[in-house]
Amino acid sequence: MYADEAQVLGEIGTAFRAAELPAIRVVVPRPLAERAVAAWRRDDEGAVPQPEDPTDRRLRNRAGTLALIGLAITERGQVDADGNMVVDLSPELVGVAMDAADDIA
Repeated sequence: MYADEAQVLGEIGTAFRAAELPAIRVVVPRPLAERAVAAWRRDDEGAVPQPEDPTDRRLRNRAGTLALIGLAITERGQVDADGNMVVDLSPELVGVAMDAADDIA
């Protein structure tokens, strides 16, 4: 049952990607924005082990998402009155970040 429903959710996500949803304006606290930018600037020279286990793949993908958020901040981020970064992000990046939040809660 859960596997089937997870498959349907993935298919819905595929439809969302094809829909080209509008960007979402977010505020990223400055210390976290700085870490995202550092992830973008990091030189990743390591090869991906084959086969890669699911946990490592999820962590690598999330690190990649953090780097893409850092890229967006670098290219389009604006500092607000409180010193935080305001940036428009794709809904996909926002969704991955929110999924990651579930693991640290």
